Amino acid sequence: MDLQLVMTVVCGALIAVGIAGVVIPVLPGSILIIVAMLVWALTVGSVAGWTVFTVGTVLAGAGLAAGLVLTGRTLRQRRIPGRSVTIGVLAGIAGMFLIPVVGLFVGFALGLFLSEFARQRNAREAVTSSLHALKATGFGILAELALACLAGITWVIGVWVHFAGA
Repeated sequence: MDLQLVMTVVCGALIAVGIAGVVIPVLPGSILIIVAMLVWALTVGSVAGWTVFTVGTVLAGAGLAAGLVLTGRTLRQRRIPGRSVTIGVLAGIAGMFLIPVVGLFVGFALGLFLSEFARQRNAREAVTSSLHALKATGFGILAELALACLAGITWVIGVWVHFAGA
């Protein structure tokens, strides 16, 4: 079997895992997409490969940055510490193993609320700040996911162009 074909399949799988990793924080996300596109470009060594790597890196990098900026800006405006989000992520990871399918999301929301409640000592304010943090995190994830999907689409088009021209 041809090395280019094998690496195309492997890189496609890695890009799919990267796209899933944008939503599931246990898996690597946009960075894995960039690395997979680099490996594919190095393997195929064509103009299509390097174009895909360049465009895909810009898209995935912009998604990573947008996710961080959108989330971080809202958290700063609402004066929600990063510690609360970190506790939410850790609780989400634990929840993923405790509650199948929805545990990640339930654990994240619960961990975020408990951290905010411990910080503010007021359930109503903790719910309000937790909802703002959840919204901010959701918008950040959506922005990164959209750009990661565009990077994946760029790769698919590049694969088609590379192999159609070969």
